[in-house]
Amino acid sequence: MAVVPELNLEPFIKPRWEVPKVVKVFDLNGNPVSEIELPEHFFTPVRIDLIRRAFISAFTMRLQPKGTDPMAGKRTTAESFGVGLGLARLPRIKGHLWPRAAFAPNTVGGRRAHPPKVEKKIHEYINKKERRLAIRSAIAATAIPDLVRARGHIIDEVPQIPLIVVNEFEELMYTSEVKKVFKKLGLWADIERAQEKTRIRAGKGKRRGRRYKTPKSVLVVIGEQGKPVVNAVRNLPGVDVVPVHQLNMLVLAPGGHPGRLTLWTISAIEKLRNLFKI
Repeated sequence: MAVVPELNLEPFIKPRWEVPKVVKVFDLNGNPVSEIELPEHFFTPVRIDLIRRAFISAFTMRLQPKGTDPMAGKRTTAESFGVGLGLARLPRIKGHLWPRAAFAPNTVGGRRAHPPKVEKKIHEYINKKERRLAIRSAIAATAIPDLVRARGHIIDEVPQIPLIVVNEFEELMYTSEVKKVFKKLGLWADIERAQEKTRIRAGKGKRRGRRYKTPKSVLVVIGEQGKPVVNAVRNLPGVDVVPVHQLNMLVLAPGGHPGRLTLWTISAIEKLRNLFKI
């Protein structure tokens, strides 16, 4: 029997998206000043199914368990009168000419048929290594222009994806300064998109402290907490700022959709090399 030689198919198999290993670093005026090698996180395969599962896990972890009083709707002496009176066999309050029904689920003031249960499982659990792999996959998605556009971000004037700036950006103290930098880096058009598409929420949430819904815009990843830029960008619509060690699925892939427009600083990139290891 002839032995069939093994075929090497690697030259014919190309990844769906390619990310450069070395990218440019920009200053606050939008000019390239140096280059930096990207961490291995940016070359992780984009697993959209895993990203969505990890997002659901992170989102449901914030939900508060709900339950009802076990005696709600049952604090009554109502009893059914039985058959033969031409009345429905509902528990009725005694002592009236036309006894009012109570206790039953289909009566005014009665109990709920299927109230929310405290023991209901509302949190989607996920393994630690799966969550880390999902975060790495979401980080890789931020470096793919096709996925960033698919989320609806405007990146026509952005000089590079992923966008990396010098550490001086973390020291900006005023929103006006951040606005100038965003304009020179081509990010301001996406923030205007978030402002224009801000709308009033439908439903009762308008009365409960969440009247407006604002689309997500730029994610700013910095090296550590307590930097002045945190206060400088918090009033811009759709913009989030997070230290690199606190990256999670809620900010990297809002709604479970990868490819958020992200601005990295050099310190964030350097600290990322030692985070989310599998």
